[in-house]
Amino acid sequence: MMLRFTKMHGLGNDFMVIDLITQRARLTPELIQRWADRRFGIGFDQLLTVEPPRGPEMDFRYRIYNADGGEVENCGNGARCFARFVVDQQLTRKREIRVETAAGPLTLTLADDGRVRVDMGQPRFEPERIPLKATQVATAYEFELNGQPITLDALSMGNPHAVIDVENVDTAPVATMGPAIEAHPRFPHRVNVGFLEVTDRHRARLRVFERGVGETLACGTGACAAVVSGIRRGLLDTPVDITLPGGALTIEWAGEHNGAPAAVIMTGPAERVFEGRIEL
Repeated sequence: MMLRFTKMHGLGNDFMVIDLITQRARLTPELIQRWADRRFGIGFDQLLTVEPPRGPEMDFRYRIYNADGGEVENCGNGARCFARFVVDQQLTRKREIRVETAAGPLTLTLADDGRVRVDMGQPRFEPERIPLKATQVATAYEFELNGQPITLDALSMGNPHAVIDVENVDTAPVATMGPAIEAHPRFPHRVNVGFLEVTDRHRARLRVFERGVGETLACGTGACAAVVSGIRRGLLDTPVDITLPGGALTIEWAGEHNGAPAAVIMTGPAERVFEGRIEL
């Protein structure tokens, strides 16, 4: 059986996207790992599936699998590619699309300039919602890493993120500190790790080590988490243009009102690379 797919990317964060509305496939971690291999497979950071919604209020169900085969809750760059995919494949004529994810509903809007605006929902700061082993909400958590103290912020964008301030992302220890924090026992579901350099009140730079993937050229939820962290700690003001190795995103966050955080809005590109078929 041949399965149709589309290769896409958002700022170099690349995806294999599969329509599971007009065709069927049983995905396993082993199959996903094989397809993710950049030498022997298709090669991607995440696999995205488009599925029928489970309720009438949603247009689609959006599922995300990392290159290691594990399913994760959310992916911002993938959400933009998802929106472009369902329109390009004529699965919908809508320009505003409601999708169901494991982290909750997302609203995706296609702009006239080709960029996609995503309502990423509310950030969550409670340790149990991240999840993080801590007794109370903070903006600076003290950790011990390889016998050395470090300080980081942590929050959830539907998936867990740690944010570390650095003076220069070019020299940040992403390759060594990233996997050590990702697997730290205080993060029971592991964590995505962002290394944030603030350049002025409305601009920042970021590198992200993604759980189950490694460093990627861009991470949408990581960009959202880093900007929210920076605004919350008084380092940034909305909107923020945040530059990742693969390109730039615009993130807006209005802060907290009466104890409730506003939704985070992310705007950026989504590109189709090629279409193909692969044998199951």
